[in-house]
Amino acid sequence: MVEPTSVKLPPELCKIVMAPVSANTLFSFSFVPSIMYRIQCLLLSAKLKIQLGPRMQQFNITAMKILEALTTKECQEKFSMESLETLGDSFIKYVTGQNLFNKYKHREDMLTSMREEKVSNPALCQLACKSEIVGYIRGELFNPQKWTIPGFGYDSRGNNKVFFRATNNMYSLKKISIKSKRIADTVEALTGAYLSTCGELAAVHFIKALGMDVELHSKMQVERTITTKSEELIDAESLQTMLKYVFYDTSLLVEALTHSSYNITGITACNERLEFLGDAVLDYILTYYFYRKYPNCTPALLTNLRKASVNNCCYAHAAVKAGLHKHILHSSSKQMVNDLENSGRSFSGPSHGWEAGISLPEDLADLFEAIAGAIYVDSGNDKEVVWSAIRRLLEPLATPGTMEPDPVSELKELCEHKHYPKPSYSPTRDSVAGVTRVVAQVTAARTVYSGTGTGRNQDVAEVLAAKALLKKIKAAARG
Repeated sequence: MVEPTSVKLPPELCKIVMAPVSANTLFSFSFVPSIMYRIQCLLLSAKLKIQLGPRMQQFNITAMKILEALTTKECQEKFSMESLETLGDSFIKYVTGQNLFNKYKHREDMLTSMREEKVSNPALCQLACKSEIVGYIRGELFNPQKWTIPGFGYDSRGNNKVFFRATNNMYSLKKISIKSKRIADTVEALTGAYLSTCGELAAVHFIKALGMDVELHSKMQVERTITTKSEELIDAESLQTMLKYVFYDTSLLVEALTHSSYNITGITACNERLEFLGDAVLDYILTYYFYRKYPNCTPALLTNLRKASVNNCCYAHAAVKAGLHKHILHSSSKQMVNDLENSGRSFSGPSHGWEAGISLPEDLADLFEAIAGAIYVDSGNDKEVVWSAIRRLLEPLATPGTMEPDPVSELKELCEHKHYPKPSYSPTRDSVAGVTRVVAQVTAARTVYSGTGTGRNQDVAEVLAAKALLKKIKAAARG
């Protein structure tokens, strides 16, 4: 006779005996879903590192840094991708601009168009989709009540959940709905993660692993187009003293100072190509500086520091403050100098922000960027040399304590905070006067407020219109 292997007893005869367990111990088990979810996310991040290919395995980046780059602000974590996205965006712009400048001899407008096409949100989104990294993005707030054991699924039957093993793979991913811009942001954030942790080479290898055709050049190939001796056109000694940088090839300095309107024998180039390159170099240098200088600042603050320092108003003001406008080779250079000297404006204060250089000629901002590009090329792509020369012209730099958001950003944030509709901007161009007029409008608490701004271009007019509108809304709020 076979002995029974189990015995069934009626519940009435059973008694559960448990060792004493405190309420705090029992409560601690409620954290299990969150702990397991964090482990699962870290494992997914580790898998993504492997998925990127053997070329990326040489770089020692933590799964936690990858996770930061994959986490959107909608997850409401203590960390998100936003700061890394800002950093990665500037680097992709820089390395793409460097490649285009080195590869093609096109004009600035064509180079800009080519760069915008390569770094656009649709282009970056397409790279992410082809590389199958979209499924790793964290775009939802974690809900412990919906958590299931990784690798398991369940069917709802009445009020019960019947669990089953769906797969042995803990990395199984679910379907998500996410906007293409967010996917592009993730590419930028992952670039920023590799850049901040492992350096520029790692960041380049990452975007190459996604399929972007770029290289990090150590020296630019520049075709000389200036045959006239530099000393016949510019005061090179004075300029180099001002910049505290001595050019190996002073014809680069001549090119940086030459506006497209300037026509003289011996010069067949203008500063537009160097401006294109310098714009990307300055954007990257300043963004990286703020990211390193203020590691604990919020993503919004990092963005505002960048916007306050990387803009035409800031560059134009710095150019005038240093006296660079007196050296520009422009068809109207004398008129420009006279207008600035007779304007009654002081240019001795900080250059950062938007107000210091408001309404200054955009040609001066282009000049500033072109000089940065010229130093970059002449120094053999040495960003530290560029930063050393340009920083003196930009100081004092923006800080979290001195930086103020521009009116357009401030108005946008106010409307989001108060749940007002988005502000609208209606521009009209007066071609005779050469100015643009913009009317900004917001409906707040059933009242329509508007502000008007006039400037040399739409960007300036929008800033002034937003400033006027903010003043009215704040006055109404004070009652």
